[in-house]
Amino acid sequence: MKIRRFTEQDAPAVSDLIRATIRVSNTRDYPLEMMEELIRRETPEAVCQRASWTHFYVAEEENAIIGCGAIGPYWGKEDESSLFTIFVLPDRQGKGVGRKIVEALEQDEFALRAKRIEIPASITGLPFYRKMGYTFKNGNDRVDGEGLYRLEKFRRV
Repeated sequence: MKIRRFTEQDAPAVSDLIRATIRVSNTRDYPLEMMEELIRRETPEAVCQRASWTHFYVAEEENAIIGCGAIGPYWGKEDESSLFTIFVLPDRQGKGVGRKIVEALEQDEFALRAKRIEIPASITGLPFYRKMGYTFKNGNDRVDGEGLYRLEKFRRV
């Protein structure tokens, strides 16, 4: 498996990966109508737009994209960053792909300059991010109005 930076040519495959993961994995924890709306919005164009202001990475194996993730500034701050769009194909979950993606993101320049990294975590992803050392922001262990947990990790800079 190789982790590399996203290119515009990856957008259709990344969009398909995100949509498949939402449809299979996230619909266990969220209402179907909510997930179908997310699926409609995760177009190749939306992926490229997100990649325009983040450092977007893909996990690739045998020339196929099996996972993705991005890191960018937290509301434009220099000393805080946020993780976005971390998805792994359902049949590859639990096999270390997500861990490798997060490790790559945590070595990116946006992470290395940050004192704090935040992630808006889905109900589905919560156990994974907790294993990766992320804790509940301000101790709040409840989902917000978007159905997400706000998690964070502090770094020594």
